[in-house]
Amino acid sequence: MNTPLLEAIELETAPNPTVSVIWMHGLGADGSDFVPIVRELDLKGCPAIRFVFPHAPTMPVTVNGGYVMRAWYDILGADLARREDEQGLRASQTAIEQLIEREKSRGIAANRIVLAGFSQGCAMTLQTGLRHHEKLAGLLCLSGYLPIHTTIEAERHSANQSTPIFIAHGRADQVIPIDRAEQSRDLLQSLGYPVEWHEYMMQHAVCEEEIDDIGSWLRRVLA
Repeated sequence: MNTPLLEAIELETAPNPTVSVIWMHGLGADGSDFVPIVRELDLKGCPAIRFVFPHAPTMPVTVNGGYVMRAWYDILGADLARREDEQGLRASQTAIEQLIEREKSRGIAANRIVLAGFSQGCAMTLQTGLRHHEKLAGLLCLSGYLPIHTTIEAERHSANQSTPIFIAHGRADQVIPIDRAEQSRDLLQSLGYPVEWHEYMMQHAVCEEEIDDIGSWLRRVLA
């Protein structure tokens, strides 16, 4: 049975885009969360870009008392590494793969597709991008971590071994402490991935300096 394609908000920087950025939101938000950031990015010199902001499915979230909200996977407890919703992570990975395939069907080559995400969306960017069977343009990872990290060495695909990875985190993040992001960075670097690390004096959020750095990174990877 085919899983229905995720609904998404789309924004094109110019007609006939040749690049796509698929950007996943965080827990309890929706696709509209990062739409305003597009106009704040300095994308001078970039080709026309289609930004795709999918809405995660709704599900009960254990750590929030079973409250139903948009989530890419369940959060089973405060210790994100000890108990993980592997089934949910893999289901959302499949859904994001479908979005990649749709962009390809619309004429965007896989190596011109960036996966991006914040918090849970960051986890999904790494979960999907490192396992994807074709080279992607880049992985943009904000205020998140590498999920089910114990399987990544066995499951990763060589196609994205040299794909640029941007990881950013707030030093005062109380939702996902920065040491979790540092552990993810260190593991990826130990596996030979080209990681560009940024940290900012902020909490679980996005700041102006970070937006400038994201724009600079996109200009480089999409040049």
